Amino acid sequence: MTRRLRPTLRLRLTLLNGVLLVGAGAILVVLAWLLVRDALRPSDELRPGTTVLLADGRSLDAAVWQRQLVDAASQELLVKGLVALLAISVVGVAGAYLVAGRALRPLHQVTATAQRLGEATLDQRIGWSGADDEVAELARTFDAMLDRIAGAFESQKRFVANASHELRTPLAVMRTEIDVTLSDDEADAAEYRRMATVVRDASERANGLVDALLVLARSEAQTGRRLARRTECDLATGTANALSAMAREVERIGLRVQTSLRQAPVVGDPGLLDRLAGNLIENAVRYNHLHGRLWVCTETDGRTSRLVVGNTGFEVDQADVPGLFEPFRRGGRERTGARGSGLGLSIVRAVCEAHGGTVTVLARSGGGLEVTVALPAADAEGR
Repeated sequence: MTRRLRPTLRLRLTLLNGVLLVGAGAILVVLAWLLVRDALRPSDELRPGTTVLLADGRSLDAAVWQRQLVDAASQELLVKGLVALLAISVVGVAGAYLVAGRALRPLHQVTATAQRLGEATLDQRIGWSGADDEVAELARTFDAMLDRIAGAFESQKRFVANASHELRTPLAVMRTEIDVTLSDDEADAAEYRRMATVVRDASERANGLVDALLVLARSEAQTGRRLARRTECDLATGTANALSAMAREVERIGLRVQTSLRQAPVVGDPGLLDRLAGNLIENAVRYNHLHGRLWVCTETDGRTSRLVVGNTGFEVDQADVPGLFEPFRRGGRERTGARGSGLGLSIVRAVCEAHGGTVTVLARSGGGLEVTVALPAADAEGR
């Protein structure tokens, strides 16, 4: 089967250069021909009937001699001009083909690199070091894209590994408790009741992790898209409900709570927004210390509605703050088997992005964090 010639970019650039070169050359030849025909008219200044004596002794009418002279000069100009145009065109097209190939070489490297890419070759880059032109900019952009893809791929692998470990831990606890209790022939009702309690707690932990993973996936799926549910709601209401849900834990560790819950209307998914407020309050309580402080504020300026949650607790370096938003990172440290799933702030960020908002975290000197969520206000969305 004959392979069809592809209209590659190199071929099209060469043809374009050839057409322009041949066209410009043809125009110059035509102009020269016209100039010669107009310029060679010496007999126009002589009287009619004037004859001229040629070098071979012949005498001709001046008008006839002029016509023969113009025809001979025009013919010679056309022949030599066309030969020169053909030579220049061949050299020009060949040169354009070579120059276009050299200029487009990074594109071939991009293609070859893309074809080699795989799970085990994400570290490969073009590394173009030629002229700083548009093609070099494309090569750098491609390398930067590969850096982002490699980072996302590594993050995904880390996420899957951590999720697997988090789910394996409660399942292993349940299986161990069941196997140990069943292998004990002398186990009584109290022992079985203790086993049931351990299994129930482990199942609740696994269920909480699965629920958090589903919320995270749901939030990230809606990032940059139109929300599946859009209802006007108040951040103050969801925050008050979250504080009420954590009231027993707050009382147990003796936290001093300061609240300033003003109306903060937003438009979005009520379930996701309630989970956002709940995660922030839960984290602020969970990572606090005995007799610490917790302060919560909601407000709006007509364009932006804000939720601010601050707490005392252990010290966090501001440089470690970006890591808090990574899945399964607790307090800036990647740990498994600790309290919570480590998905709290990851869900908060995903919910904020899904609603077109932002979340910022400030590490306080002396310990603790202050988290500020800013979402478009309901009135601003309507405008």
